[in-house]
Amino acid sequence: MFSSSKDKKPASPVSSLPNAGDKDAQTTVIAKGTVIEGKFMCTENVRLDGSVNGEVRVDKRLVMGDGSSVTGNIFARDASIKGRIKGDVNVKEALHLMDSAIIEGNISARTMIVDEGARYNGSCKIGETSGKVVATA
Repeated sequence: MFSSSKDKKPASPVSSLPNAGDKDAQTTVIAKGTVIEGKFMCTENVRLDGSVNGEVRVDKRLVMGDGSSVTGNIFARDASIKGRIKGDVNVKEALHLMDSAIIEGNISARTMIVDEGARYNGSCKIGETSGKVVATA
């Protein structure tokens, strides 16, 4: 028996972004195998499964999947990382380094979660906002 489209809810790309918050937010997807050369900027959420060679600026949430990579500095409101970064990571709110994350560079975020297996090599400033220390990790 066939089911109607009413029976199935389409998967929302934003729903795969934890704490995406804004229900009207859009998600830009950079698929595996895609390589971007140069500065990348987006005002919405970004799901990165490919590679960026240059600075990345995301106004909302950045999610990097397994096998993704960035060679350059990252600026985002929130980020969940499973890929590799060679550059500094600057997150205004929450940073989540998942099990396969590898960062070679400095980290700055309000809060950070590091899963077992994640690695980073560089300085780490957590809780600093506007020059004031909110919390330390």
